[in-house]
Amino acid sequence: MNKTSVPSIDSIERQWFLVDAENQTLGRLATEVASVLRGKNKPSFTPHLDTGDFVVVVNADKIRVSGNKANQKLYRRHSGRPGGMKVETFQALQDRLPERIVEKAIKGMLPHNALGRQLFRKLKVYRGPEHPHSAQRPQTLQLNPAASSQ
Repeated sequence: MNKTSVPSIDSIERQWFLVDAENQTLGRLATEVASVLRGKNKPSFTPHLDTGDFVVVVNADKIRVSGNKANQKLYRRHSGRPGGMKVETFQALQDRLPERIVEKAIKGMLPHNALGRQLFRKLKVYRGPEHPHSAQRPQTLQLNPAASSQ
C-alpha cells in the first residue's frame, strides 16, 4: 500500500522569484504567479499547505490588457456606507495605483480562505523596476517569452 507523504513545515524550502510585468498580459501573468505562490510547480505540492514561494512583481505600471478592456474594465470598491460605491476604469486605476490591479488579479486566483490570505502575503508588487528585496537574490521567472517579444 502506497502512502502519501505530507511535507513538514520545516522541510519546505522557499525561493524568491522576480517577475517583470512589462508588456505581459494581466490574466496570463496572474495565473502563472498564482501557481508559483501556491507551490504547484513543486513535486511536494500539497493542497492544504503553503508550499509556495515568494514572488516579486516589478513594472506593474507597464502591464497590458487585450481588446478594449483598458476603457471598459471596471474596478469596484465599497466603503460600507450607503452610496459608498466607487467605480474606476482600468486606465484610471493604472494611472493611480497600478500595483492594485496586479494584486487583485492574482488574489482572485488564490483560494478564498485563510490559506489564500497566507499565500497572498508572499506576493510583493512594485510600480517600477526597483524593489527592496535584492538581499533575497530572487531568481528571474520567465513566464511567456513569446508574449514579451510582441
